[in-house]
Amino acid sequence: MTDWLVGLMESLGAPGAGLAIALENLFPPLPSEVILPLAGFTASQGDMDLVAVLVFTTLGSVIGALALYGVGALLGRDRTLAIAAKLPLVKIADIEKTEAWFQRHGRKTVFFGRMIPIFRSLISIPAGVERMPIMIFTLLTTAGSLIWNTLFVMAGYWLGEGWEVVETYVGIGTNVVIGIVALAIVVFVVVRLSERRKGRHASRR
Repeated sequence: MTDWLVGLMESLGAPGAGLAIALENLFPPLPSEVILPLAGFTASQGDMDLVAVLVFTTLGSVIGALALYGVGALLGRDRTLAIAAKLPLVKIADIEKTEAWFQRHGRKTVFFGRMIPIFRSLISIPAGVERMPIMIFTLLTTAGSLIWNTLFVMAGYWLGEGWEVVETYVGIGTNVVIGIVALAIVVFVVVRLSERRKGRHASRR
């Protein structure tokens, strides 16, 4: 991964870092906690301009987010409901509650979601499904991404050859997020199965 990123930035410079971040939005397994500090370190060595790195990585974040927004917009509410109706344990009411929550808190979610591992990519899809005004979505995404990218690029810039320590600490945070999501899924499945069993017992009576 590091060799590929180094090669990309050696070939394209700051736009290469931006391309990597755009791909990271589309393919979350590509970790921004590696791309951004490495880009900052490269800038600290004089191989790339620091301002250009910040501009292109933020541009890459916005482009990747807009692509996923487009996926959500193409999917649309009706298709989302149709897919949800076919999923086991999922109720249409679940989607409607999520929809209502997003309508109330969507702007804060898009902004702060850009700074949460995993969600920073996925949040663009429901924004597209709900057809959040694209100008507002773009502005919130740009602002959130600029903060996230600046923190990690500057960390790599200041740490120099020790930039990899950023990946270690953020990796711990990512694992915590994954653990919370996994726990939430388990709780959801247990509760929904319990509701089904109670419903069956009630119908037999």
